[in-house]
Amino acid sequence: QVQLVQSGGGLVQAGGSLSLSCVASGGTFSSYAVAWFRRVPGKERDYVAAITWNSGRSFYADSVKGRFTISRDNAKNTSNLQMNNLKPEDTGVYYCAAARGGVVETPLGYDYWGQGTQVTVSS
Repeated sequence: QVQLVQSGGGLVQAGGSLSLSCVASGGTFSSYAVAWFRRVPGKERDYVAAITWNSGRSFYADSVKGRFTISRDNAKNTSNLQMNNLKPEDTGVYYCAAARGGVVETPLGYDYWGQGTQVTVSS
């Protein structure tokens, strides 16, 4: 079974930057799309960004477009989410996820999940 391990996150002031990493183990990731979601208490996970492993095409939610950048390194089975110009509304638990096949924007479409990491943006 594929395992996703996340690192990064933390506390930052508004306007600052953070980087999240997601590393896969237990199998090849070359055929998987990777996405990032975030969740606040009492709400479902919301789509943030996604990338295809084979082509490197990236997609973003409107709320983060122009501020966040998703990338991947297939040789290392790794995805990174670079978050710039962070806002308090970006606060939440961030999850990476992987799906066989193409990119989808619902968490129900993903087969494997990271453990989540807290991102807190203060005013």
